[in-house]
Amino acid sequence: MNMTRREAVIKLAVLMGASVVGPRLLAKNFGRATPLDFSAGDIALLDEIGETIIPATTIPGARAANIGAFIAMMVADCYAPPAQAVFRTGLVRLPADYEARYGEKFIGGKPENRTQFLNTLDAEQRQHAAGHRRKARDEDDDAPPPHYFRMMRELTLLGYFTSETGATKALHYVEVPGRYDGNVPYKKGDVWLI
Repeated sequence: MNMTRREAVIKLAVLMGASVVGPRLLAKNFGRATPLDFSAGDIALLDEIGETIIPATTIPGARAANIGAFIAMMVADCYAPPAQAVFRTGLVRLPADYEARYGEKFIGGKPENRTQFLNTLDAEQRQHAAGHRRKARDEDDDAPPPHYFRMMRELTLLGYFTSETGATKALHYVEVPGRYDGNVPYKKGDVWLI
């Protein structure tokens, strides 16, 4: 069976069109994810958690970097639905557990109590991660979403140190590209952002 040039071009055009249009038609059937909305109270709680993790000292803390809004945006836009569900559950559980333990609300609570509570959560998330690493290794499958506090802590650090406040006030900022200076004096304790 011989194919003419015209038939070959037509079949190639159909094949190319199907490769572009096909995935879009398949994706259309899946629909859109429902948006994950955070209330002003949720963002205020995330700000308070961030401020407890990175408190203001001589440099601004996490609240100055609007960490609550950053965390809400990252979870809503970048996290998969199972991780979003774990995060939302943790956002409800954290203030309830804190209030049951200390008899005061997390927002406005004593800083030393908040720090102690978050240290307890940090130890809990480390045990959670160690157990799931062993389980994933033993069962040779994907691990479940991380502990909610791990997500909160990591997003706080990411948001703070990539914000203008964290990058210019908490770290020494060296603009790149700039002039090359191969001999930069280093003092112990300095932290650099390049």
